[in-house]
Amino acid sequence: MTEKTNPSAGQLETGTTRRKFIAATASATAVASALPIELSAQVAGSDEIKVGMIGCGGRNSGAIIQNLTANDGSRLVAIAEAFQDKIDGNGPRGKGLPAIKQQLDKDGRGKQVDVPESRQYVGFEAYKQLIDEVDLVCIATPPGFRPIHFEYAVQAGKNIFMEKPVCVDAHGYNRVIEAAKLADEKNLKVVVGLQRHYQKSYLEAFKQVHENGLLGEIVGAQAWWNGSRPWIIPRQEGWTEMEYQMRNWYHFVWLCGDHIAEQHVHNIDVINWFVSGDSINGGNPVSAQGMGGRAGTEPRSVGEIFDHHYVEFRYGADQGNVVFNSQCRHIPDTWRSVAEEIHGTEGIAYLGGNNPSITDRKGKMLWQYREARGQKDANPYDVEHQELYRHIREDIPINNAYYGAKSSFTSSLGRLATYTGQNITWDEAVKSDFSVMPENYAFDAEPPVKPDADGNYDVAIPGQRKLPWKA
Repeated sequence: MTEKTNPSAGQLETGTTRRKFIAATASATAVASALPIELSAQVAGSDEIKVGMIGCGGRNSGAIIQNLTANDGSRLVAIAEAFQDKIDGNGPRGKGLPAIKQQLDKDGRGKQVDVPESRQYVGFEAYKQLIDEVDLVCIATPPGFRPIHFEYAVQAGKNIFMEKPVCVDAHGYNRVIEAAKLADEKNLKVVVGLQRHYQKSYLEAFKQVHENGLLGEIVGAQAWWNGSRPWIIPRQEGWTEMEYQMRNWYHFVWLCGDHIAEQHVHNIDVINWFVSGDSINGGNPVSAQGMGGRAGTEPRSVGEIFDHHYVEFRYGADQGNVVFNSQCRHIPDTWRSVAEEIHGTEGIAYLGGNNPSITDRKGKMLWQYREARGQKDANPYDVEHQELYRHIREDIPINNAYYGAKSSFTSSLGRLATYTGQNITWDEAVKSDFSVMPENYAFDAEPPVKPDADGNYDVAIPGQRKLPWKA
């Protein structure tokens, strides 16, 4: 990440004990009594750094391995999940705790997992029990829940890794921003899983654009996440509607934000980052308008999200009035691409892939990224966890929640534009504080959307779907 401190430097050394981990957050001359309240409360007792994971799906199962690998003194001691079978690894798509243990055993790190049944917390309120139990939290639940879990973790004084996107609506965005401010007050360290900020090729490209000026002034951008629709879990007898939607969270706006948020947020984040030139707070467009829908390649009985979006985002005068065209699609047998392109008065940056490059306006190569001879760049998914521990150990401020929230809500703004067919301003949407979340959280509670008598979900029709604050 292009922070004021360089995250690609000073990798975390292994073998850090919990006492060293805690003590290093204070100055060299400080005693334990001078530590911040949130840290001094953790000093007594063990050398272990107690880590908890909220969500036991595929992403967090990978993230927790990366987190534990980044610091030998860390121990996974608790898991919170909506479903016990996802912890056990015998639910739909479930790998769960057995797979985590198996991988860590293979890596010689099996002793870093100690999660007895007494610390396997299940249900909608399970996150509170886990957060109260641990020192550091890895959050990779369905995105709709992340503002709730992040806020509670910050209030409890925990350091945090949180996956993207971090919100799916204005209320979630505002909640994350307020919690981020509190995290700063508490000197907490927050990393968000927008890993391109930790990828050396992107960091080097950013330098070429903003330090060496190879593009001149940025005037436009294009980004794509064109791929295929991921998993669908068939409805099973005995499931409530809430359970079906929770199991198929990717296909419902309140849980996922649509695929423009869940996946395309990576590309949107890159454009916000490069256009703003701000690696701490990030940037955001001032408006969005676009089009999208469903091509009919997936039955409406599965869920409500679109399979294609095309959004025109516009940035303000303070960011050069840049126009950014954003494209994401999940339609079989169509052109696939996951990349970004940034146009300037003097050149064009081609990002994505292994060797991003910059050419002049006529195609002459000005710069191309290459890994150092005989060396392979560190995996950015690993680096983001290494950097979390390094910033904690060295007590260097880091809080990715600001740009994480802006990029996440940029994707929600795009969804609003494609669903309604309207031109929507950032300020209007944020001020509305609209929420897409349910009123109650329980498996017998009513989710925000339900299927009709034929088992099909309502799909937004542009021009007919109203903005949530005007419905």
